[in-house]
Amino acid sequence: MSRKIAQVFAVRGKDFLGGGRVSTEIKTMLRELGIAPEIVRRVAIATYEAEMNIVMYAEEATITVELTPQAVRVVAEDRGPGIPDIGLAMQEGFSTATPEMREMGFGAGMGLPNIKRNTDRLSITSTAGRGTRVEFALDIH
Repeated sequence: MSRKIAQVFAVRGKDFLGGGRVSTEIKTMLRELGIAPEIVRRVAIATYEAEMNIVMYAEEATITVELTPQAVRVVAEDRGPGIPDIGLAMQEGFSTATPEMREMGFGAGMGLPNIKRNTDRLSITSTAGRGTRVEFALDIH
């Protein structure tokens, strides 16, 4: 692949039935483009975690995937409550999930740590009452 490919996906908050659709579409797209299975797996995990955080907490968002010959880059930008303490949110096991979210199997406090574990670069910025931007990349070797 010698050019940049980019695609933007919309994600709706509280759409638990549709949660995971975007990460699945991105995984399929990367497979069809011949990206190494290990990279596809890691991108799918990180994207799923970002997508489900959007579903659980935000009102709406976009997830943009960009593929260049060097890397896969994903940017998830939402309109929502923001993350008050990113350092705390990065700690394994920390969760602000509601009891209803926990009943559905979410809220183990592994979302952001799993994104970090599966990516080569991660940046998170957040503004209380406005939203969060999660950007990560994986190098294509």
